[in-house]
Amino acid sequence: MSALLRLSDVVHSYGDDRVLSGVDLTVGRGDFVGVVGPSGSGKTTLLKILLGTIRPIGGVVDRAPDVRIGYVPQLETVDWNFPVTVAECVLMARRGRGLPWPTRAERRDVARVLDRLGIGHLAHRHIRALSGGQQQRMFLARALLGEPDLLLMDEPTTGVDFTSRHEVLHLLGDLNADGTTILLTTHDLNGVAAHLPKLVALNGTVIAAGSPVEVISGPVLERTFGAPMEVLQHLGLPVVLDPGPHLAVARGHRAG
Repeated sequence: MSALLRLSDVVHSYGDDRVLSGVDLTVGRGDFVGVVGPSGSGKTTLLKILLGTIRPIGGVVDRAPDVRIGYVPQLETVDWNFPVTVAECVLMARRGRGLPWPTRAERRDVARVLDRLGIGHLAHRHIRALSGGQQQRMFLARALLGEPDLLLMDEPTTGVDFTSRHEVLHLLGDLNADGTTILLTTHDLNGVAAHLPKLVALNGTVIAAGSPVEVISGPVLERTFGAPMEVLQHLGLPVVLDPGPHLAVARGHRAG
């Protein structure tokens, strides 16, 4: 198949609580896609289905043969007091998980990927001593150690400052230009979503998919977030006016 992943009419529920219904989504090689939607819209569940950690109760998930997938979790879900250094944390993701000690080649691979992401000098620093942007780069290093075809990221700019957010987006753009397919979820319509080449608006099902100008529009956002949102155009990019209050809108209390 030419696509890395393809979802057709995917459905998922937690008990009686329907989270996803009739989801159609194709992730092509080289794509850089952002999935936007309110809390409870099914974004995290969608990531888990793409990752293969949960199976939908309906529909079809097609994966390209031997596709390698890397995953970067939300920083807020990590125990930063766990006593490991940056290099040790990245080494935990190595493919030879059954080996008690890393090989010299694996240590070289870790050093190479840390240098690629600009944090080689932090290899021996404790993970809790990192800034938000450095923490995100460390988990990117973990995901990239396996040389993935597809990188899945859950809210990669949550908890980072403006400068770190810009750095993360620039880094992801470089990785995508080098051939890594990227799909991320985000609540940040202006800071992240407006700068991505392709967006998917999700709230239980796919509301719209296309460029930021097509997806970040008043009608689409109202259907997605359940509240009116005003959108202006600035320097060719859509800008949502005061989006904060609307991002808390969710359908019930469904999981991610």
